[in-house]
Amino acid sequence: MIERYSLTATPEKISERFSIDIPELFKPRYNACPTQLMPVITSASPQGISTFYWGTSPEWAKNKSLSEKIINTPVEYIAEKPAIKRAMMKTRCIIPADGFYAWKKAGKKTFIPYRFICTDQEIFSFAGLWEEYEDTDGNEFHTFTIVTTRANTMVASIYDRMPVILNKKEESVWLNKESTEEDLAFVLNAYAGERMNLYSVSPRISDVKADVPSLIIPAPAADQFGNLTLFD
Repeated sequence: MIERYSLTATPEKISERFSIDIPELFKPRYNACPTQLMPVITSASPQGISTFYWGTSPEWAKNKSLSEKIINTPVEYIAEKPAIKRAMMKTRCIIPADGFYAWKKAGKKTFIPYRFICTDQEIFSFAGLWEEYEDTDGNEFHTFTIVTTRANTMVASIYDRMPVILNKKEESVWLNKESTEEDLAFVLNAYAGERMNLYSVSPRISDVKADVPSLIIPAPAADQFGNLTLFD
């Protein structure tokens, strides 16, 4: 699963990239985690930004393991599961980002975190799907999932899955209400590995409470306990 990503650009840069207004309360996120409120742009309202919970709300997430939370939607499920295909046709969104994280298994209990960025666009987006729910008190809330695909050659050296990364042209197709199933399927591909880069980061990225600028700075390869390793 893709469990972490970042959106650290300034509001001005995000506004310019997506041609939208950014709320005053926006703040950079160096370690976006499931259940957190994050900005998305929906096909229902592409002219503005919304804040939805990633996967589920914190209240609903109680007593659930991460694997039980719907944080990723494998692109393969779209063809296999009619409900997900219907969601793709009706409730699409893009998730602004400037990096994502994955952990390389380097031993039985050793995992090393890496950050992935695009070298041809500083800010990009993930393809996503969103849903609306109602809690026991009748309050509505919205969630989103990140569509994932098989890893490209760059990401595959660390992990076997990656988010579907979109460029501006692909975003227009994904957010267009008139796009056909064939149009949408065409953009759900792995981003080219030669247009990406990666580097190891601090194992503090594993801490859901950590959200500081130092998390996106390259760091020597170390496992989740902070022990330096021979892997890079």
